[in-house]
Amino acid sequence: MARLTVFPMSMRDEHETNAAPAAASPAPSGRQPVPVVAVVLAAGFGTRFDPKNPKQLVSLDDEPIVCWSIDAFETNPRVTDIIVVVNPRVRGEVERLVDEAGYPKVRMIINGGAERADSTSAALAALADAGIPPRAKLLIHDAVRPFVEQSSIDGCIDALDEFEAATVAFASTDTVLLTEDLGDRKVIRSVPDRSNMFRAQTPQAFRFETIRHAYELAADDPDFHPTDDTRVVVDYLADTPVAIVAGSRTNLKITTHDDLPDAERIATSVRMERARTRVHAMLAAAPAGDDDGDASAQ
Repeated sequence: MARLTVFPMSMRDEHETNAAPAAASPAPSGRQPVPVVAVVLAAGFGTRFDPKNPKQLVSLDDEPIVCWSIDAFETNPRVTDIIVVVNPRVRGEVERLVDEAGYPKVRMIINGGAERADSTSAALAALADAGIPPRAKLLIHDAVRPFVEQSSIDGCIDALDEFEAATVAFASTDTVLLTEDLGDRKVIRSVPDRSNMFRAQTPQAFRFETIRHAYELAADDPDFHPTDDTRVVVDYLADTPVAIVAGSRTNLKITTHDDLPDAERIATSVRMERARTRVHAMLAAAPAGDDDGDASAQ
């Protein structure tokens, strides 16, 4: 499936310049200077979940997990394009779900790889082939984090105006222990300051040329097996700071069946909040009463 595989030439001509980002003229109000592309990674097969029942297709409040994640970016007005990366075994079903929902921002669905890094690499290659501008903003998101908040998505987009990379993270409320081996036991080596401890979430955001360069450098390392994309920048572009964007407790990753009860409760809460928002919007848009007419008659 590919609704759009080439970024408009006018967009590439306008924004692929050799000027430093800081020297660029500000975009007119209400207009984004570059595409904002969400990459939804749904290629994992969930060996800790149920190999016969891929978790990205499990429904929460009657909606598959992968659709919850796509919805989050589809409804954000600042996101321009969405790429979905899937396991080949579920590609047909994901294509059916996307076609059924009619997501207009989903440009293509592509096969991922054996590991997360392989899936991200596949997305980067597909976007490069499509002519994405080097300064485009890329938001890479785990499909099995279905409840990412709009404030986190916006925070990532904004952070890339100042930084080359950013990640959503949630401050740790637990004391974290760094350990080492002592015989057949783990012992504490140090106790880091909890105020500096965060739990990584997604999306993780990058300027396209930055994350692509980091992956190019990593490809030469035989020990390259990162568990997320921020790690690639931290390890291979050490002088590139990665900004923290506020995450949330509800932006949980569904890893095992034990996560489903919490996910169901969050899904129900989100649905109720969306319903309240729609009602408030309808009431706000309702025509005013006859007060003006009554006043004029007095």
